[in-house]
Amino acid sequence: MEFIHDRKSNILFSLYGSKVNRIKIHNKTLTVEEMYQLLDGEEKAFSGEIYFNNCDVDLCKVLIFNKTLGEGRFYGKSLCLQDFINEYVDSEFEIITEGYFANTTTYTGWLWENGQPPVSVIMYIWNSGDMVYRVKK
Repeated sequence: MEFIHDRKSNILFSLYGSKVNRIKIHNKTLTVEEMYQLLDGEEKAFSGEIYFNNCDVDLCKVLIFNKTLGEGRFYGKSLCLQDFINEYVDSEFEIITEGYFANTTTYTGWLWENGQPPVSVIMYIWNSGDMVYRVKK
């Protein structure tokens, strides 16, 4: 089933707590797997993919910090999304908060890799097309 995100109303699905372990870009479409929805007061997990259509990869950025935020002084680096995908292929990005603003989607969370303590990450995705949830039954 397909659901199109309406940027003017509440989101249908949430990625809160999802661990994204694969992001791919093909024909200006960015794909993320797994999502959650609150149904009858209970959180249900769904398998599927999210498509960010007409994604401008040059405007997508990922900020990676040296530890989780709120633990004193920190530093980090900024990567374009394609470099993040190439460099962190064996890692998982756990989404803690999400925000949807016009053509920008922002995810903040933790990056897990190689059994190390997580570090904070902020991911900015820019797309002018629909954000489509494709849910597997």
